[in-house]
Amino acid sequence: MSRSRIPRFYQLSVGERIALLQQRGVLTPDAAAALSAGTSALDVVAADRLIENVIGVFSMPMGLGLNFQINDRDYLVPMVVEEPSIVAAVSSTARLVRQAGGFTSVADDPLLIGQIQVVDLIDPVRARADLLARGEELVQLANSGHPNMVARGGGARGVEVFLRGATAENGELLVVHLLVDTRDAMGANLVNSMCERLAPLVEEISGGRVFLRILSNLTDRALVRASAVIPHALLETADFPGVRVRDGIVLANEFAAMDPYRATTHNKGIMNGIDAVALATGNDWRAIEAAAHAYAGRGDGYGPLTTWSVNNTGDLVGELTIPLKVGTVGGQVESNPAVRLAHTILGVSSAAELAEVMAAVGLAQNLAALKALSTNGIQHGHMRLHARAVAAAAGAGGTRFEEVVEKLIADGEIKVWKARQIMQALDEGSDGDRATGPGATDAGSGAAASVTSSVPLSEPAAAATPTHSAAPAPAPSAPGPDAHLGYGKIILMGEHSVVYGYHAIAAPIGLSVRAQVTRQASLREPVIADWDVDGSVREPIRADLSHRVAALIAARLGVSAAGLRVDVFSHLPRASGLGASAAFAVALIRAVADSFQITISDAEVSSLAFECEQIVHGTPSGIDNTVATFGRSVLFQKTDAPGGHTIRDIFTPHPIPIVIGLSGVQSLTAQTVGLVRSAWQRNPARYDAIFSQIDGLVLAGVDALRRGDIAELGELMNINQGLLNALQVSSPEIEALVAIARRAGALGAKLTGGGGGGAMIAIAEPGGTDPIISAMRSAGYTTYLTEIR
Repeated sequence: MSRSRIPRFYQLSVGERIALLQQRGVLTPDAAAALSAGTSALDVVAADRLIENVIGVFSMPMGLGLNFQINDRDYLVPMVVEEPSIVAAVSSTARLVRQAGGFTSVADDPLLIGQIQVVDLIDPVRARADLLARGEELVQLANSGHPNMVARGGGARGVEVFLRGATAENGELLVVHLLVDTRDAMGANLVNSMCERLAPLVEEISGGRVFLRILSNLTDRALVRASAVIPHALLETADFPGVRVRDGIVLANEFAAMDPYRATTHNKGIMNGIDAVALATGNDWRAIEAAAHAYAGRGDGYGPLTTWSVNNTGDLVGELTIPLKVGTVGGQVESNPAVRLAHTILGVSSAAELAEVMAAVGLAQNLAALKALSTNGIQHGHMRLHARAVAAAAGAGGTRFEEVVEKLIADGEIKVWKARQIMQALDEGSDGDRATGPGATDAGSGAAASVTSSVPLSEPAAAATPTHSAAPAPAPSAPGPDAHLGYGKIILMGEHSVVYGYHAIAAPIGLSVRAQVTRQASLREPVIADWDVDGSVREPIRADLSHRVAALIAARLGVSAAGLRVDVFSHLPRASGLGASAAFAVALIRAVADSFQITISDAEVSSLAFECEQIVHGTPSGIDNTVATFGRSVLFQKTDAPGGHTIRDIFTPHPIPIVIGLSGVQSLTAQTVGLVRSAWQRNPARYDAIFSQIDGLVLAGVDALRRGDIAELGELMNINQGLLNALQVSSPEIEALVAIARRAGALGAKLTGGGGGGAMIAIAEPGGTDPIISAMRSAGYTTYLTEIR
């Protein structure tokens, strides 16, 4: 699953967006709770410590720029901005560039310039030469007061000296430039203090008088260059061919290069994106603006910061060069909880990386504006977003909101008074609380299944009672027992050996699959659409397998598969060893049964799901369908009867946090199970011995879980991983993830599921998961956070 690609994100409520980000591992449970409750904002007490004469805190919306792929890595980009259309436009453009391979962005070393003004010189030329000759001495003196910065690889790098011409009062003006690498800090105070420290020595060497000593915000020694290459075919719209759009963008850029009035607006569009990220990340947007416009004015006149051209193959090539000195550490970043949260979401590891992201956002924002201007005009998309803001200001809500927006656009008078007039007219024509939302169905079209949301990732299904026919008890905020859900799962210990009758520990996770069935007489065969959590459509498992599963379910339930429309809403990454196919089967069984008003017990659901798993995996153990159905942690053992097994519930005295890491390599359970079976058939005694060792670890693990002994459980998991590696079901990616997790403090880490890729899991003491998650994400892996209860 892509980290930044979340189509239809804008269609979700704020609460649903936060829940989705938590499910994807972007937000921790605490961060999600803070956003939901509004406690992530700066409070008045903290604000009073930041500036003077505080009387309150001013709020602005924070949104996410989606779809960004920069230097082959995905980013969700927090943006704080009040203007409609900015976030939507940049997300749409990032998606377009993503299809062309994404952005490339490169940042220089983050150098700031400190300036020391020297006047009243007797011999300015001699003073300049003397200062340059003792430049190393000046650098050492500057660094002597900041050993920690030098230890981090930063500090003063060199000295430059300039003669700027004579003044009427003080003669020739000499300026000393101190070049300072401030690393991940914004660095203003550091540079200013270095300049203060150098002033006496500069006076001694030059024979003049030092006046001003302060940094410069023209950060042209911290340039960032972002670029993108876009085939013209991707630029095509319903009304304009791609070549015309491409040439229009180039022509618009040429206008900016020739006209400073146009260039100013052109660059303002770039800064729409960059400033929004600067605000979200606690950076000095005023300094960034000043540097950008000063850089645009270098040379003979003021011009655009971007260039757009056509290469030899006809592709559109965009490039942005901009001075960007930003910080990821320091008081302004660390004192504001909303800023800290933005940094968590963005996930950059250095100031240079943040600058690279900001430059890509600026280039995307510029492309969005030029593309709009070259086609339907900038107002085409802006007016819809403006209409939404006006409708909200007028108090429109619920099912009436979109209707008010549409009528505002059609009328052309997008004003608050007009929105209220439309609302009044709608109220006067209301015929009651008639359902008009997407969940409403026509009684003649057949039954539709429930549309309740899936289980939040931080709240996996809670343990149910030991009675297997009872529906699993929902976790807080989870849907009720009638929801058409199949739960995802992890195997804590016991993969592969469980196929041969040994024990395994399995637990549900807060990622699930939900099915919705609608009966449509016009359909001759079932139609199955699998909707990813991000709103994109994908085929559930393989087309042939999904239809065989649907046909089997219909046959076992005694109904016809013809005329069934199945919409599957999946929060589970496929082919990752997390039980996606079993969850799909369970959700589909429940939805079909509900559609035909068939009563079916959970035991029967699990048994039928096992048959579906045989279609997908050949020789499943039965563990996936069991957890997918009952949604609780169990000790599982397969029996000789077809589909037979015994399960015992497992309880732990306190929740155990689990980090799930995706290797990015698809895991085909049927293939790895088949390989192990072939090896077992060649040497059953050798492999039975390994299975028996794994079984001993599993039973010891049950005891550790019941005692809440996380350290013991972790050690057992590590040993289990070694035995799974001996079975040759691990992979280089899994081994890399396991090593990363252990180095970051995991007590135990191992693969989960069939192996050969897929997913791994790691456990840590409460509060110890953040370093593991951060290390995995820094290495480019997708993570989720869940827990065993």
